[in-house]
Amino acid sequence: MLHTRFVLAALLTLVALPESGLAGKEVRLPNVIVILADDMGFGDAGYRGHPAIKTPNLDRMASEGQQWDHFYAAASVCSPSRAGLLTGRLPIRSGIASSQHRVFFPWSKGGIQASEFTLAELFKSRGYQTAMIGKWHLGHLPEFLPNRHGFNTWFGIPYSNDMDKTEDAKLILNNSMSEDGSYPPSAWYHPQSDWFQIPLMQDDVVKERAPDQRLLTQRYTERSLHFIRENSTRPFFLYLAFSMPHVPLFRSPPFEGRSEAGLYGDVIEELDAAVGQILDEIRTLDLEQDTWVVFTSDNGPWLKFGKLGGSAGNLRDGKSSTWEGGFRVPALFWAPGTIPPRVVQDVGSTLDLMATFSALTEAPLPNTTLDSFNLLPALTGNKAGPRRNMYFYLGDQLSAIRSGPFKVHFSIPDSKNRKAVPLADPLLYDLINDPSEQHDLSASKPEVIRAITRLRDAHLASRVEVENQLNRR
Repeated sequence: MLHTRFVLAALLTLVALPESGLAGKEVRLPNVIVILADDMGFGDAGYRGHPAIKTPNLDRMASEGQQWDHFYAAASVCSPSRAGLLTGRLPIRSGIASSQHRVFFPWSKGGIQASEFTLAELFKSRGYQTAMIGKWHLGHLPEFLPNRHGFNTWFGIPYSNDMDKTEDAKLILNNSMSEDGSYPPSAWYHPQSDWFQIPLMQDDVVKERAPDQRLLTQRYTERSLHFIRENSTRPFFLYLAFSMPHVPLFRSPPFEGRSEAGLYGDVIEELDAAVGQILDEIRTLDLEQDTWVVFTSDNGPWLKFGKLGGSAGNLRDGKSSTWEGGFRVPALFWAPGTIPPRVVQDVGSTLDLMATFSALTEAPLPNTTLDSFNLLPALTGNKAGPRRNMYFYLGDQLSAIRSGPFKVHFSIPDSKNRKAVPLADPLLYDLINDPSEQHDLSASKPEVIRAITRLRDAHLASRVEVENQLNRR
């Protein structure tokens, strides 16, 4: 019986590619690596034109692969964004969208439900080995952890690296606020790992409390390299979700003072070096013709932290907002010999990874409502991408919609990006000519607003009420 299962699993790792000229030959299914930065802004890399942060490995990835300039996270904060990436569903559909509690906290009782089908489960259906390394943030109770959602193994932290603060840390951070209340408090420039008693976990076991955060990027990278080597002869899926550059910022000693852009630049340059190590390992193992690598971020930069918060480039606002700087993120696709190098101006989203990887591996999609489009024709050829619309939620409120080049805001974030403030007259922007969302065209193009309003109404009618997981406590 064991022998039969082994043979079946082995067969699942092979697929015929009749259109490639290799008809009759069995070709190994591609490995897939998704690398996710935490709060990295659209403008934080060299290939995006940052004048002080050096990212030679991301730059090389961009030149050798595809750079998507209109690519969106599923949400502008951590938990809903990660839910969308892993399920191909807008977070509102899985109950991971709330205006009361935007993300999961150490006290949260909710998490990603067993009924949700994840990328890891998609790959496992085709015989892949699967690993999640890094920040999870989809529920910390046992039933919500990665191993219950398709991952063979997990090493990382269950939520953000600024959580589980000690009482002393709260006092230090609060007392370091400047007299005018400006942000960030000075203590954030010199954080200590023991201020944050976050658990570092191996599968469902807590291995350390308050791990040395200076070494987290390094440790995640080492674990990733080990997983790649261990599975170099069989298809694998690696989801590597770095904890950085989410504040508090930490980097290992070799990167201290390395960047002209200060502490934030140090952190990004260490992430870039980590990406370089992974790409180098793929080349060393002669896997570059068999591996897809995607690099992106879960949302835009945390601008309230000033110099510690990164840059959205020429986009408006950042993390937690529904402006472009909150949702539009860096996106690179690298697969030598398969993905031709080019800069893509079509719209894409982390939501689209589900349908794209389903097509890539011929794995069946789940029988549920998906918000995912297959980008494979655009990635491997020169065809237009299939996504036309993008929905922007602020918590559980549909705030804006992009359709083609146009984006309509039906509400805008309040000053703290917490609540959606309804607009009596919607705002309209042409994102091709005005990516900074500065010039309202609503008066001159009422027909566009009417068309997108119809899209809004149809979308809202498609929603089915589910239990809100973020509000469970």
